[in-house]
Amino acid sequence: MTERELRPKGMIRSGVWMVAAVLLAMAGCAEKTPVDGTAAETSVRLDDEFTSEKEIPSILEETLTAEEKSDLLSKIMPPSPDEATPEEKFLKLRRDADAGDPEAQTGLGVMYYTGEAISKDSSGRILSNDPETAAAWFHRAAEQGYAAAQFNLGLMYANGEGVPKDSVKAADLFRQAAEQGNVDAQNNLGVMYYAGEGMPRDVAKAVEWFEKAAANGNADAQANLDAMK
Repeated sequence: MTERELRPKGMIRSGVWMVAAVLLAMAGCAEKTPVDGTAAETSVRLDDEFTSEKEIPSILEETLTAEEKSDLLSKIMPPSPDEATPEEKFLKLRRDADAGDPEAQTGLGVMYYTGEAISKDSSGRILSNDPETAAAWFHRAAEQGYAAAQFNLGLMYANGEGVPKDSVKAADLFRQAAEQGNVDAQNNLGVMYYAGEGMPRDVAKAVEWFEKAAANGNADAQANLDAMK
C-alpha cells in the first residue's frame, strides 16, 4: 500500500448502534458489484439450510449492505405490537437529547444524518438527510466529552459535510475520542499523523496509534501497520 491507501474508518456511530454512512473516501467497506442487463442471468438459488426467524439466509448475508439487511428483516419479521415505532423512538431520543443526554444527542444526530429523522428545507421540501442538523447534535454531545460524538463530528469536519472542511478540527476531535479508547478514532488519528493532515507528519505517532487500535481489534489499523511494513 502507498500512503494514500492507508485505511481510515468512516462509519457514523452512535453510542448504541452503527449505520453504514460513509463520509470519507475510505477502504474497509464492502463493495457491491454493479448489476446491469448483461449480468449473470441465472437466478440465485438458496441452499437448503435452517434459518431462524431472526436470521437472514447466509447467502444473502454476504451480499447485502447493513441497510438492506435491516430492511429485509423488517419485512420478514415485523415488529411486535409492544415494540416502539420509529416515531416513538425518535420522540424519546429527542426528549432525552433536549434534557442533555449525550448518548441520545448522538443517536439523534445519526437519525438526521441517515434521513431516518425527517427534515425540511425553507421551502418545505423534504430532505433525504440533514447533515447540518446531525452535526449540531454531534457537537452538543462532543462538548460533553462523548467519544462517539467526537468521532462522528471529526468525520464530518474531515469531509466538510454539514460543517466547513477543517482537518485541524477533525484531528483534534479524533484525538479526544482516541484518548477515551475509541478504536476507530485511534486508527483515523494514526492516518492523519501518517499523512500529515491537520498536524505535522509523524510516522512514529502514526504507528503508536495504529498499534493501540490494532491491539483493541481494529482490522483497518492492523492493515495499516502491515502496509507500512
